[in-house]
Amino acid sequence: MDIYEILKYLPHRYPFILVDRVVSYEPGEKIIALKNVSINEPYFIGHFPHYPVMPGVLIVEALAQAAALLTLKTENAAKNDAQVYYFVGIDGVRFKKPVMAGDQLMLKVEITRQIKGVWKYSARAEVDDQLVTEAQLMCTARNI
Repeated sequence: MDIYEILKYLPHRYPFILVDRVVSYEPGEKIIALKNVSINEPYFIGHFPHYPVMPGVLIVEALAQAAALLTLKTENAAKNDAQVYYFVGIDGVRFKKPVMAGDQLMLKVEITRQIKGVWKYSARAEVDDQLVTEAQLMCTARNI
């Protein structure tokens, strides 16, 4: 999926869209997406000007956006302004290495369970095939 297809599924827009491309996708199973971490990201102005590190919460958000793409694409549910895809849980988050300006963040998400509209995922972010962040995520869609 290129950015144009991603924008058909996710409601996020600049500066909060954190997935640039989907590299691979298996419906109902897993997704691998990427985020190019540019020095032009707005958060680098304050985090930290002398040592540009991507905030950990944004890495987790990027993983959640990849998870949302996996679910929404699996269900063939394009962006719907009457619905929002929410976090309902984040467990076991671990940050192993900082993500720096210039890195390419690979977002790897697998569905581990789906019950009554709640999706559980195993998620990991890597840079150069090295684990930088891992987490268990839970999300659901809700009408607004």
